Amino acid sequence: MKIRVATYNIHKGVSALRSRPRVLALKKAIAQFHADIVFLQEVQGRHDRYQARYGSEDLDHHHAWPEAAQHEFFAGESHHSAYGMNAVYDHGHHGNALLSKFRIENSRNTDISDHAYEQRGILHCRLDTPAGTVHCYVVHLGLFEGSRGRQSEALIEAVNESAPHGQPVIIAGDFNDWRNTLSDRLRNALGVTEVFDELGPRTALGDLVRNLAGRQAPIRPARTFPAALPWFRLDRIYVRGFKVENAEVMHGTLWARLSDHAPILANLELA
Repeated sequence: MKIRVATYNIHKGVSALRSRPRVLALKKAIAQFHADIVFLQEVQGRHDRYQARYGSEDLDHHHAWPEAAQHEFFAGESHHSAYGMNAVYDHGHHGNALLSKFRIENSRNTDISDHAYEQRGILHCRLDTPAGTVHCYVVHLGLFEGSRGRQSEALIEAVNESAPHGQPVIIAGDFNDWRNTLSDRLRNALGVTEVFDELGPRTALGDLVRNLAGRQAPIRPARTFPAALPWFRLDRIYVRGFKVENAEVMHGTLWARLSDHAPILANLELA
């Protein structure tokens, strides 16, 4: 069975400059993924101020703010959706979300906040696919390295408890792991691979030099931040039980306007 997946930090559906709504454009852009499963971070479940200011706009207006929560609006009639509320404030809340063409058997959001200034969570969804259960984990880790280390341990514990015995797993989201200190830990503890592990740029000369020196090719995730000129490697898709056919980062003017992160797409085949 083949599955097309995407991960995208949508910056709460507003532009990085002036915080103008981009919800309608995001819905159209997400549809362009043609993805079976979409992992979303910074999803606005409710925002009373934007609703009051832009909610009266016609839905054809590019700054309109739909009445439905963003994950429900993006899902439309083509996908099921689940939402994990992480950050709560007087005028609303936001968190992670999953859109899936497959039925979501159940979902659970686990609070992994490491301190009072960042609210983070892991949204776990069990998907009922034609090939059996697939476990999906939507992740958004903290800005501080110490927090990310503790949160990755919580992720490892959550996956081991909820998807034992090597069951198929997809873990995706914004790891904020710009120094790439977490990948080896996740590989060793969970038996996962990142979708760019074997798809990175390689050259015959580079391989020859490394072979002569007895070194392996460096394994690095893709650059996704900032979207206008990606440099930092923040967003990831880790898989277990899948063969990675291909993966790509979506570049260009459209994606630079919609969010500060560029989305990643990958085509997987269940092993």
